[in-house]
Amino acid sequence: MASSGFLTLCPSSLLSKPAFLLFPLRRLSLLRISASSSSSSSTEFKISFAPSSTKSLVPDPSPHNPSAPPLPLVIPWIVRDENGNLKLQATPPAGFLQAMSEPKLSPIKKKKKKELASAPKQSKAARRFYNQNIKESKRLSKVLAAAGVASRRSSEELIFGGKVTVNGSVCTSPQTRVDLSKDSIYVNGNRLSKRLPPKLHFALNKPKGYICSNGKEPKSVVSLFDDYWKSWNKTNPGLPRPRLFTAGRLDVATTGLIIVTNDGTNILLFQKKQRKSVALPQEYIATIEGAIHRRHLIAISEGTEVEGVHCVPDYVELLPAQPDAPRPRLRIVVHEGRNHEVRELIKNAGLQIHSLKRVRIGGFRLPSDLGLGKYMELKEADLKLLGRQIQRST
Repeated sequence: MASSGFLTLCPSSLLSKPAFLLFPLRRLSLLRISASSSSSSSTEFKISFAPSSTKSLVPDPSPHNPSAPPLPLVIPWIVRDENGNLKLQATPPAGFLQAMSEPKLSPIKKKKKKELASAPKQSKAARRFYNQNIKESKRLSKVLAAAGVASRRSSEELIFGGKVTVNGSVCTSPQTRVDLSKDSIYVNGNRLSKRLPPKLHFALNKPKGYICSNGKEPKSVVSLFDDYWKSWNKTNPGLPRPRLFTAGRLDVATTGLIIVTNDGTNILLFQKKQRKSVALPQEYIATIEGAIHRRHLIAISEGTEVEGVHCVPDYVELLPAQPDAPRPRLRIVVHEGRNHEVRELIKNAGLQIHSLKRVRIGGFRLPSDLGLGKYMELKEADLKLLGRQIQRST
């Protein structure tokens, strides 16, 4: 039995002819559509399905006029026009046919296709030349500093003084590109190892009376690592001993957290950031002689001039009294990192310091169980807390 239904669309008449006949495929029913317009703003479509017939694939003429030619074969598509109104048309939308013809890519394939499109087009010969002559080579002064021979500046002085030879010839240019795996380098008659020491980063609890010097002074913070070198050759056979130095400084009377490393490249970024106005915050605990009043806190928070620059602390707090600490204590957070900044802030407020200790740099806090003169090797998570400026490398 044939079934019928009604479909109402807005706005006006969408068909140029009153009737259409659809015979799409074999074994499918005939679809007859008739349109009628009324005085209202809606157009009514009457759709009826005739029983399927497999005897003929040619549609019959209209029953009202047997001699009339066959009605055209159309597939009705209900689409929206430029004004957003629904209309009935005999052809599919152009966008639909285009979407059907294009293969669909998964998000992973799209990402790979984008990466391939943005990848630089370089020949194998160009990449081989870069890897062999540019990528692996470094400046001679940088190689000497990384090998622990001396600081970057002292290495340049050795080169200028003719104390360094490369492949049997004296080299006097620190910018000379060398490759440890290929070139033979001698410093003061001693051959440089083909292997560079690993990058080391330590957090040290500096005691009072020790200076942040990279020399061989008896009370240098580097001398606190003498026990570390005793087992170096045993734990790192064949590797040269690295040269340690401090990132930043603490004056001789200040105790607490300081970073010690041999990673000169990344530590320069760390020190540069400490000097900027957006540098890493540094937290100090100052023990004060005498009582602290509100006016003292206001004076510290207003800041003072240090090295020609007006420095204002980020935070000032009077800590609660403790039974084992009879003197009052202040917690001061600064970011300028200038020489004697915290001491100048306290002195300008009319207070006298008994002791000063740095307990935090960036997001890394000095462990409470790390005793004076003791150190700990920093892990990747610890380095990230230090403002992600010091990165572990090999």
